[in-house]
Amino acid sequence: MRTQVERARDGIATPQIEAVARAENVDIQTLISRITEGSAVIMTRGEGSVGIGKDLRTKVNVNIGTSSLKIDPDEEVKKARVAEKYGADTLTDLSMGGNITDIRRMIFDNTRLPITTIPIYQAAAQIGLKNMTCEDIIQSIKQQADEGVSSFVLHCIDKKTLGMLKTGKRVLGVVSKGGSITSAYMLLNNCENPFIESFDEILEVLKRYDIVLSLGNTMRSGCVHDERDRAQLEEIKQNAKLAKYANEAGVQVIIEGVGGHVRADKIAEYVKFHKSCSHFPLFVAGPLPADVAVGYDHIAGCVGASIASGAGADYLCYITPSEHLGLPGTEQVREGLIAFKIAAHIGDSIKYGLNERDRLLAAKRAKLDWEGQMSHAIDSERARELAPKEGPCTMCGDFCAIKIMKEFGACNYSA
Repeated sequence: MRTQVERARDGIATPQIEAVARAENVDIQTLISRITEGSAVIMTRGEGSVGIGKDLRTKVNVNIGTSSLKIDPDEEVKKARVAEKYGADTLTDLSMGGNITDIRRMIFDNTRLPITTIPIYQAAAQIGLKNMTCEDIIQSIKQQADEGVSSFVLHCIDKKTLGMLKTGKRVLGVVSKGGSITSAYMLLNNCENPFIESFDEILEVLKRYDIVLSLGNTMRSGCVHDERDRAQLEEIKQNAKLAKYANEAGVQVIIEGVGGHVRADKIAEYVKFHKSCSHFPLFVAGPLPADVAVGYDHIAGCVGASIASGAGADYLCYITPSEHLGLPGTEQVREGLIAFKIAAHIGDSIKYGLNERDRLLAAKRAKLDWEGQMSHAIDSERARELAPKEGPCTMCGDFCAIKIMKEFGACNYSA
């Protein structure tokens, strides 16, 4: 199977490229060029394709999955359905409890969205952190690839980068679960990163199924007081190098970075720096610009993600109100997703200019057309629950500014 990158290099507009070009209203030849150079990727599952990267709207990923302490496969399926219903672009299954293969199959059976996994999760959960081998990790990759996973996250920090943690000072060390598991494997076995040592073998698997490689963000900051350090800079350099190598081999690549917790005044600067180091699509988890928003981290995350998207981030990983507290329920998944869809919308308005959808909603608001407003809202169900059926809202009642100015003919409404 020839990958999207390989066919793009031959100037071929694949059905997936054509579908993304139509959905995003971008020129096909421009998109082919972006795929070729690696600044955009297409994540595919079945007949569905999602474009991520330069010139494309900011996408939002939703994390679901069991933990070792809470295993309810049916609940995870409900979360997946909620994510798809309310407009998630992709799903990531982070399951580490129960029959992980069966849970993934259930999610596949109940959704159409592209699905990402972190293969080392399953290896560690099933075999044990102290017992798993490089062969076990590679087997997990091969098994999940054969099942139809659209993207893999691999944490590719090397021994040099890991050693920098001992010389630096952080309030919080490594907060990436996949990164910590990978690091622990390296420390337990006194070895180099298994993903780096087996990189060519892994790329062959990725090429065979045209799976997108997502290079993880192990060294992200765990709190706003942990500034960007040598370990983060080294990981950026390492990921850029691996991304270039993978792209040249015909594999599509996303790089995770500027995630975790980042002080607000540094988010745009860090995103632009990351983009100056690598042109590959940037996947951002959060970032959270405050640590004290516990219980409302989806709101703090929306603020950080809006800044990040506006500065050039291409792909956002949502955060729920349950972040740092526990596994989210279906309602927390919905709240987190909507918050990050708002962030993506705001970010795109900075990158690409105002969206016509905002003008259309405003025009309906000028007419006190409630149903018209609902049709353009990001979460029309929630808006409809709160809105009156007709007339002004209960906030203003008879003294609605729009109604008053219309009665006196003081405004020339363009809509």
